[in-house]
Amino acid sequence: MVDSSLGKMLLEEVSPVVMVLCTPLVEETFLKNGLSFVETLKPFCNFSNIDVPVRTSGDQLYRLKKFTLRLFNASDIKQPNVEVAKQRLLHVITQAGENVFHDLKSDPPQITDILSNPESEIAPTWFQYYNKELIRTLSFSDHEAFDHPVACLLVVSSKEEDPLNKFVDLFNTNRLPSLLNDGIMDPKILKHYLLVHDNQDATTERTSKVLSEMRSTFGNNECNLLCTNSSKEGNIEHQANPWASFKSSVPAEKLGCALTGDDIVEIKDLMQEFASRHIIPYMEQKVRDLNQQISATRKGLRNQIKNLWWRKGKDDVPESTKGSMYTFSSTESQIRILGDYAFMLHDYELALSSYRLISTDYKLDKAWKHYAGVQEMMGLAYFISDQSIKEAEYCMENAFSTYMKLGKSGFQNATRCGLWWAEMLKARDQYKEAASVYFRICGEEPLHAAVMLEQSSYCFVLTKPAMLHKYGFHLVLSGDHYKICDQVNHAIRTYRSAISVYESTTWSHIKDHVYFHIGQWYAIVGMNDVAVRNMLRVLDCGNQSKSTQEIFLRDFFDIVKKTGMKHEVVGLRLPVINMSSLQVIYEDHRTYASQASALVEETIWESLEDDIIPSLNSGKSNWLELQSKLLPKKYKESNVCVVGESVKVDLEFRNPLLISTSVTSVSLICELTANSDDLKLDKEPSSLSLGTEHNQVTTSGVSSFTLSEMDFTLGGGEKKLVRLTVTPSEEGILKIVGVRWELSGSIVGVHYFQSVPTKAKTNKAKKKNKLTPTDALKFLVIKSLPRLEGSIDHLPDKMYAGDLRYLVLELKNNSESPIKNLKMKISHPRFVNPESHEEELTPAFPDCLKKGHEQNIVQRETISIFAFPKDVSLQGDRSLRWPLWLRAAIPGTISLYFTIYYEMENVSSIMKYRTLRMHYNLKVLPSLETSFEITPSPSRLQEFLVRMDIVNRANSNAFEIHQLSTVGCRWGISLLQPVDTILPSKSLLPGQALSCFFMIKDCRKSETEEEKTMSVPPSQTDIKLITPEDDDEKLYDIVNSPLASFHESERSFSGTSDQSSPNTVDFILISRLAKSSNPSAEQDLPKILSHHSCHNRIRSSIPLSWSLDGPKTMNHDFSTSFCEIKLKMVIRNTSDGFLSVSINTIDGLQDTSAPTPSSENQSGWRYVPAITEEMKLTSDVMGSRLGKPPASMESSPPFIWSGSSSTKVQIQPLSTTEIPLQISVFSPGTYSLSSYKLVWELSEHENAPSSTSSGTCEGYPYYITVLQSE
Repeated sequence: MVDSSLGKMLLEEVSPVVMVLCTPLVEETFLKNGLSFVETLKPFCNFSNIDVPVRTSGDQLYRLKKFTLRLFNASDIKQPNVEVAKQRLLHVITQAGENVFHDLKSDPPQITDILSNPESEIAPTWFQYYNKELIRTLSFSDHEAFDHPVACLLVVSSKEEDPLNKFVDLFNTNRLPSLLNDGIMDPKILKHYLLVHDNQDATTERTSKVLSEMRSTFGNNECNLLCTNSSKEGNIEHQANPWASFKSSVPAEKLGCALTGDDIVEIKDLMQEFASRHIIPYMEQKVRDLNQQISATRKGLRNQIKNLWWRKGKDDVPESTKGSMYTFSSTESQIRILGDYAFMLHDYELALSSYRLISTDYKLDKAWKHYAGVQEMMGLAYFISDQSIKEAEYCMENAFSTYMKLGKSGFQNATRCGLWWAEMLKARDQYKEAASVYFRICGEEPLHAAVMLEQSSYCFVLTKPAMLHKYGFHLVLSGDHYKICDQVNHAIRTYRSAISVYESTTWSHIKDHVYFHIGQWYAIVGMNDVAVRNMLRVLDCGNQSKSTQEIFLRDFFDIVKKTGMKHEVVGLRLPVINMSSLQVIYEDHRTYASQASALVEETIWESLEDDIIPSLNSGKSNWLELQSKLLPKKYKESNVCVVGESVKVDLEFRNPLLISTSVTSVSLICELTANSDDLKLDKEPSSLSLGTEHNQVTTSGVSSFTLSEMDFTLGGGEKKLVRLTVTPSEEGILKIVGVRWELSGSIVGVHYFQSVPTKAKTNKAKKKNKLTPTDALKFLVIKSLPRLEGSIDHLPDKMYAGDLRYLVLELKNNSESPIKNLKMKISHPRFVNPESHEEELTPAFPDCLKKGHEQNIVQRETISIFAFPKDVSLQGDRSLRWPLWLRAAIPGTISLYFTIYYEMENVSSIMKYRTLRMHYNLKVLPSLETSFEITPSPSRLQEFLVRMDIVNRANSNAFEIHQLSTVGCRWGISLLQPVDTILPSKSLLPGQALSCFFMIKDCRKSETEEEKTMSVPPSQTDIKLITPEDDDEKLYDIVNSPLASFHESERSFSGTSDQSSPNTVDFILISRLAKSSNPSAEQDLPKILSHHSCHNRIRSSIPLSWSLDGPKTMNHDFSTSFCEIKLKMVIRNTSDGFLSVSINTIDGLQDTSAPTPSSENQSGWRYVPAITEEMKLTSDVMGSRLGKPPASMESSPPFIWSGSSSTKVQIQPLSTTEIPLQISVFSPGTYSLSSYKLVWELSEHENAPSSTSSGTCEGYPYYITVLQSE
């Protein structure tokens, strides 16, 4: 352990002391070299290989290899003044702080670099000097002997008048240190006499004579001569100056300037001889004498018992803290001297035995300071002799605890003990334990505590594994203590090292603390730029309290203002930019009518434009491939934008603080360079000028693009999406480099977009090579092109389902270059239907849709792509206003997409066409919900009963029913009840349901013969459902556009079906909002609502319908013959299959019950859900008219079917057949002709071997009255 750091320290600090007494002329001689006499000799007092044989207590010799002498002027041999010692320590720290000042501007050390450094380079080197100075503050204490002078060197100049008397006068007791005169130190020490000869002044003859007299007087061996200052000029410069490290106050070139190389060798030989021939032999002899004396008086069992007995009476003496009870001649002091001399001569066994011997005495005497000092030396002896580690640590712990018990008087000694103890633990790689020792000796004095805490931190980083958090925490504690003592440089240094620990952690509070305070301290030492850089790190301190954030921000802006200049900060964290929100919106051949249109997914637009853009629809090259052929090779991956059209960048800014922050002058950072082949596009952003007035890179020096600037305020934690634009005014290559903003007018924040993923809304999905993030922000700017602008007037945000509106699409081209071949495609043709002409409708809407109007709109076929007329061309100030019909088909939130394609002539070789994209969101509220049920008449083939169910699904509004129409001329419709009885309240309230009945009739002629009933006139396809007082209102025309067009769209959406099929009927219900009492509230309310019900099938349980026709009353003369009556049965196949029907008649049945009334309006209903009052009245009238048959008829003979009793026919799908029948009546009367059955079989194919279904139908009641003719 001799080669350890502690071993080297003990070799220097626990070594023999030589007291120097010299005359003023001697000092004057050596001051020619800028040094005192002691300073001149000090570099030569450390002997690394002295090789002197030594024999102390035993007979065995050992060789002393390393040895050190400590030289002190007699005036300096005293206990140091406390205040002076503090000033010396303060000077060491302050000077070290000044030395590191220039290093503070460099980047903080990284923790990886710290861990990779060797142990000797981790801690600052000035710690060693500080620790030595701290130990030297306890020099020449009264309870230790290793600082007692071993010898006295008396030095006289040869220029003295009486040199011999000067030697005698020098050792006068008046000139000796008080410690020697007071009896604490032994004045009887080795004396050595040195005569100094200055070669520049004195002569050699006199010097030789004086030397001879000295040797005759003081002894031949005790006298020496030292010749110095051999250089006459005194300008010698030593390359390896031995005094440079000992005296820094004088320039190194002046130190030893009069000493030649021979002079230095002479000094070195002098000190070597003095140590080896005088000091060591003297100490060796002293040790032997003391050991012999102590062995006789204290060693052995008898002497130990005697000593204990003698000390028994001293148990009640008061505790001694100063140790003045022992003089140098006392037995205890002699034993201590023996131990210290043996320690300095490296005889550690003898030293340990002496310390053990005296330790008990001091403990019994309660001389605790002496006891602690002996324990301290025992621990050091155990360590340096590499003996028991446990014993060494026990002794150091014992010494430290005893010193601490002494209070303030023992703290300095405890500090020295702690320093040696920590070094002992570090030598054994016990760094964690060493750190705790440093922490224990911090004390109350802040500056001392700062140094100890810092040394403790370096122990934590040297542990295996490194305890980095403790390392950083102790550095922060140390820095705080340095700041208390105004050692700002050291405070910054420790905090800089702590940054490396907390920089990569999530411990935001301590991280903010470190950056904030280090920023403040940099401002104190005048490094404002570095201060601002560190304070910037705490601006994103959202985890802190609001008051703390206010302090951080206030101090930050105060520091910035002190600099008196604007600071540009790359990566400023206030506000925080959410780079994932970065979205680039630009227009190439695709243009947008609104921001909402630009935010729509590109795939939606592409699917809509597949049919409208010729290049994408053909098998030839698409637009992108065409672009790649026309563009230079190096620009193929660039996006394309147009001169005068803005490139928009959406970026989200977030305030990380709880306090409001004002952000000003937010704009993009761009560069626009000429489109030349030799231009370098990959210019680094760091080379750009970042001011608003300078960030436009051009070739001509004129502004080549325009930037938008925004000012906004972010509340605490608020996020705001900001749209920034750049509008190029020249052709070239535009690069969006980043974004800049200002805080408080003094901080310019800059954020670059390089290597950041961006979302370009116009990225091409079919592009082969994916754009890099940088390419997504690079644009090829081409010359100005026509750009179509479009809007839809009066488009509501909210509508009711079925609401029909008249809108106008306004298109405008501000360019002088014309556009042509306009085409439009709409994502929801079910909702929007464009007109076929440009002129607007002059009459008020919705009157223009009613029947009989002069300007009825011709029905137009619904197509997916609407082509504007060929003669439509737009340029200059002319605008095009095109009518549109909008109908809210279904409830819900609907996104309407419009794409308008147009072409340009002779404008650009790169872009031949452009598209205008428009997007609107429409909220459709529920209104009326309708359903229809159609049932065929069982006795009348062409008539059907319709049940309409209506429910008002609206939440608050009531609706009036205006009109019900059947689509097409085939179906006529009529009421079954008066209008005012259908809906007495005139309006359908929210949530109210209504059921009503109508009759429809197939107006086509029968396939067999003309019926007596003719087709219903076309006007009867519509019925009014309004009250009689509103009867003057006209019906709406459903035959022409837009109602007919929207109905076709509804039919297409509902599914394909043949409208000519008799099994399906289409209805259109026209309604409107109930009139409000507040006229102003009706401004944007719907004026007409159309509800379309398509493909309503006629419900029937059997696949056929039939009717039996014949006379109702006949007169016949039964006296001549029976009566033959011819009848006709018409059967219709109402199914899509092949129908086989057998008619089976039954003779001899007579109906004796009351006949069922029969009329044209009421005959053979299979299902009538409700009988109206009108119908009941009619039934009563008919009943009274017919009456019951006379009783004489009840006994009349029955009639017979005189035709075939069974007839079978085959009927094609949806076809009708007629079968003749005949009955024979034998007597007058009223007869029911229902005595027949129809047996039917249905199959999918004609002459199929098996049927899919079959059944039997009973005959309908049919009454005939035969009267006797007169």
